[in-house]
Amino acid sequence: MTDRQRRSLSGWIAWAGLVGMASPAVARAPRHHHATATPASQPPSPAYGGRTDVRAFAAEVAQRRGLPAEWLATQLAQARRIEAVRKLVMPPPVGTAKNWAAYRGRFIEPRRIEAGVAFWRQNENWLQLAEQRWGVPAEIIVGVVGVETFYGRMTGNFRILDALATLAFDFPAGRKDRSPFFRTELEEFFVLCAREGADPQQARGSYAGAMGQPQFMPGSINRHAVDLDGDGKIDLQADSADVVGSVANYLAQAGWLRGQPTHFEVAVPVDTPSRATLLAPDILPSFTAAQMAEHGARLDEAGQAYAGNLALVELQNGDSAPSYVAGTANFYAVTRYNPSSYYAMAVIELGRAVARERAGTAR
Repeated sequence: MTDRQRRSLSGWIAWAGLVGMASPAVARAPRHHHATATPASQPPSPAYGGRTDVRAFAAEVAQRRGLPAEWLATQLAQARRIEAVRKLVMPPPVGTAKNWAAYRGRFIEPRRIEAGVAFWRQNENWLQLAEQRWGVPAEIIVGVVGVETFYGRMTGNFRILDALATLAFDFPAGRKDRSPFFRTELEEFFVLCAREGADPQQARGSYAGAMGQPQFMPGSINRHAVDLDGDGKIDLQADSADVVGSVANYLAQAGWLRGQPTHFEVAVPVDTPSRATLLAPDILPSFTAAQMAEHGARLDEAGQAYAGNLALVELQNGDSAPSYVAGTANFYAVTRYNPSSYYAMAVIELGRAVARERAGTAR
């Protein structure tokens, strides 16, 4: 991000009100969190001002980032623990079956496809420019925004300060502790607010602290948000050009390879040990097409000719047989937005469905 881009984030706090992530902090498959959740009506929770660990955090951030210590302490003293946030960040109950077919059905459905066609039509020039600059196809960008926030229609209403403070200082037991990640994001949030002269008390968004149509965490805003239309500010809520450019830049930085596919069709090995070997690296591309063939996987013709490494990706379907694809580096890049193969396939398939519908309506 250039100095000009950093200076151009003015006003972002006024619109921060959507949910999602652009971060691997709390994502899980197949339950990707969206803006359907809003804070429950509950009595105010205790504020964080009296806790010694919170005061120590404020002092450390002030020294590390050159922020006013009194300002930080004052802001954190008004942050409150939100029990709904602690519940929402938890994984599904043990024994809950993953189901790609059900997960897919939440996103590849007529209303979201229709909204995607409208988004594409309204932003065609920006989508073309983003592909030229970063190599990320329009359908992938459209898929991301559609899965994340239904093209801005699905909003949350958690105060970002409360959500981040809750997960930074009271991360719930029962799952891997991600409180260090959320302390970093809380620090990034304060850096962003201080730079822009914004009020940390006003920003609203996801229970995990994500904001805008592309659902960037504060650190992702600082690192990846771009002013694609050159109007001197970055607005990830109302300015679709900046939304498109920021998603494309994020994926490019995550390793997107221009002109390459996301995945290929594959028939998995019948032999259980061979299948286990191919599944061991999970979504990380680790095998050449020849190596996959040696282990008994049968790729389609395009996959057999692919020069890069591949990952055997398993998508469970509840009690039915799993689905499989051979994921490329670009499939893996989409999972850097959310580390879930279910999420990545939903993005890819929604983008393709929108592209097909758009082509059909254009005739």
